[in-house]
Amino acid sequence: MRFTSLRLRLVLVFGLVALTAAVTASGIAYWLNREAVLTRAQDAVLRDFEQEMRSRAGALPGEPTQDELQRAADQMSDSSQHFSVLLTSTAPDGRVLTAGPDMLDTFTLDDVPRPLREAVNREQKVTAANPAPYHLYWQRTVDENDTPYLVAGAKVAGGPTGYMLKSLEPEAKDLNSLAWSLGIATALALVGSALLAQAAATTVLRPVHRLGIAARRLGEGKLDTRLQVSGTDELAELSRTFNRTAAALEQRVAEMSARDEASRRFVADMSHELRTPLTAITAVTEVLEEELDAETGGIDPMIEPAVRLVVSETRRLGDLVENLMEVTRFDAGTARLVLDDVDIADQITACVDARAWLDAVELDAERGVTARLDPRRLDVILANLIGNALKHGGSPVRVSVRVEEAPDAALPPHESGERAEHVADADADGGDDDGDTAGTARKVLVVRVRDHGPGIPEEVLPHVFDRFYKASASRPRSEGSGLGLSIALENAHIHGGDIAAANSPEGGAVFTLRLPLDASSVAEEAVAERQAGGKQGAKQRQRSGR
Repeated sequence: MRFTSLRLRLVLVFGLVALTAAVTASGIAYWLNREAVLTRAQDAVLRDFEQEMRSRAGALPGEPTQDELQRAADQMSDSSQHFSVLLTSTAPDGRVLTAGPDMLDTFTLDDVPRPLREAVNREQKVTAANPAPYHLYWQRTVDENDTPYLVAGAKVAGGPTGYMLKSLEPEAKDLNSLAWSLGIATALALVGSALLAQAAATTVLRPVHRLGIAARRLGEGKLDTRLQVSGTDELAELSRTFNRTAAALEQRVAEMSARDEASRRFVADMSHELRTPLTAITAVTEVLEEELDAETGGIDPMIEPAVRLVVSETRRLGDLVENLMEVTRFDAGTARLVLDDVDIADQITACVDARAWLDAVELDAERGVTARLDPRRLDVILANLIGNALKHGGSPVRVSVRVEEAPDAALPPHESGERAEHVADADADGGDDDGDTAGTARKVLVVRVRDHGPGIPEEVLPHVFDRFYKASASRPRSEGSGLGLSIALENAHIHGGDIAAANSPEGGAVFTLRLPLDASSVAEEAVAERQAGGKQGAKQRQRSGR
């Protein structure tokens, strides 16, 4: 699972909540049980010791002998609590008598903390609230082996002083066992919470995953994508919302496609309808143009400007109709590539010569550079780029042709894929290829058209390829149709290439055309896409019929 995945975050949150709850509950349970165990054991020992002091030590004479003191200590040690007892008294000669276990080194006065001894031997004033001059005091200690002990002391008024040592090791072992049990329970709770979190995450994320897949399919254009909905929770409602949105989107796209298709059909029909009268008008204008050029002076000088205007506008109208028909073919997806091996230098020369631009264009191209392209569409691209440069930038226009290496990111998608397949095959074969094929797959044809005009304003650069775009709103009328650069770009795209517009640092505008040296794979992909689109359209129509 990724660190940022929702599944991992749910597991972590469940785990942290379970761990916090388990640790808190275990800590409280341990503390309560610890206090209960220690208090119960302590109270029983202190109560037994206090009774023994009253019955055994209290029965001794005021100045007992060593034997009497030892006998009382032994009797006190034989109690049910099995604690060690140490009795001290002062002999008539001032000596301190001590009686305790058989091996005195197991419990001596040094084992009793000094503050405890001072508190035990401190005599207090007898009052109504304090009927006894001496009291029982106790303290928990730990020896050098980390063994816990309970030490207590009491003094009989006018009699000996007694100290008690009780090991709390059994209670400590019980508490350690309890701690281990609580730790194991916490670990089991953590594992159980992780499993529950995984199950909950799966329950929550499975519909989300399906929704993501459906959204991707919808984004790919499969507008008939729907989700199976079951349940009444928020995720089920989200799925229903997705289905309603997808249905509305499918309907809206269908309506827009229908309107777009109607618009394209209208433009195409109008273009075809205009062609018939335009043909007749063109024939008449050609006759008028011949009369204008004739030396006999067949046209009245008074109407000659009007005739010339009619001739130029008829040509402009003819170009506009042709461009509109070309645009409708691109929009309808019916544009086709007719590939042939083209000598680029010869193609540019023929394009310039056919339009009488030889004196205004400088060609920088090596002979022998060939590419498999559509000659007619390449001619359209070159004519639009060079004509635009002559119209807006002025002569001379420099056209340079180069074959350059292109990184995979700059290649058209099909060439990038071919490059990857070739490299994979070369690696599988042990890398013995000479690299020529890989080099060819990475080469692209680059044609740069540069003028020497004022350049393109920065605010206009992003829109130079837009249809009918005009840089100045105050000049809505121009000599061109506003479709030339757009058609050139569409022709580049259909080859799997592109056109970029920029300003040269030396002045003037530069249009850079990039095309693959071989557009065969692009043509094959286009055919496959049209076939797939035809099948999809048939399915859509079949669903609509039902």
